[in-house]
Amino acid sequence: MASLWVGHRGTVRDYPGFSPSVDAEAIRKAIRGIGTDEKTLISILTERSNAQRQLIVKEYQAAYEKKLKDDLKSDLSGHFEHLMVALVTPPAMFDAKQLKKSMKGTGTDEDALIEILATRTSRQMKEISQAYYTVYKKSLGDDISSETSGDFRKALLTLADGRRDESLKVDEQLAKKDAQILYNAGEKKWGTDEDAFTEILCLRSFPQLKRTFDEYRNISQKDIEDSIKGELSGHFEDLLLAIVHCARNVPAFLAERLHGALKGAGTDEFTLNRIMVSRSEIDLLDIRAEFKKRCGYSLYSAIKSDTSGDYEAALLKLCGGDD
Repeated sequence: MASLWVGHRGTVRDYPGFSPSVDAEAIRKAIRGIGTDEKTLISILTERSNAQRQLIVKEYQAAYEKKLKDDLKSDLSGHFEHLMVALVTPPAMFDAKQLKKSMKGTGTDEDALIEILATRTSRQMKEISQAYYTVYKKSLGDDISSETSGDFRKALLTLADGRRDESLKVDEQLAKKDAQILYNAGEKKWGTDEDAFTEILCLRSFPQLKRTFDEYRNISQKDIEDSIKGELSGHFEDLLLAIVHCARNVPAFLAERLHGALKGAGTDEFTLNRIMVSRSEIDLLDIRAEFKKRCGYSLYSAIKSDTSGDYEAALLKLCGGDD
């Protein structure tokens, strides 16, 4: 089951010679002592895979009759606490909580919604929806419906449904047909047929979309991005552009998000934690490479200059290296 959340390009792998009971005991000691031993917490939690951390969580609960995440919450604070708690949360549950957070209170964090729904696979979305229902006793779709509206809502709901084709095979004829539909729905007519955009961009596989965008360029002499910018607006436009970027290159899209979270005054820890934790076993090596390509400096150095203390130390361990 865990394999949905593990790829070949992560910075975190299974720890060799892993013992959940040894780790649980070391963590308990680190939390129980006078003053917390943050170094031990960091070295254990950032060097175990999520599957291994879940075994530590079980072991901890069995041995001490306490939830590890509750002990971490009561013992730590601030961004460091959020990061450590994120690390001991199962991935689908973590995403579900991030989605809830982005829809809670006044105002919706559309960027977070867009980022999660655009980058997760259909199978991941199904797991996230299940986790969401388990924790909140409400369906993810219902919450999205009440927090968003219009074409943006329609597209988010389509993505949340987890119906995107996952096959790697590309159908040339379909690409030509879809490109023509997109052209007819936008550039060619007065007014835009938004549903056609939603249907194609939210349901076709990423390799298929890439091919469709090439065909689109042949037909309209424009990049699909330019057409979307010209035809659509608001959060719906942002979402479709995000999907186009992800179809072309998910790590590049996430590197761009990290760059946004780390630049300027103040750090967006919500985004930083989410990407570092959720991609650390999937494609953080590729995200690092794209970040360097885009910014001319490494993600490692960006984190170093933007964060501090135990929080910085834990993030740098997750980052894996300074390249």
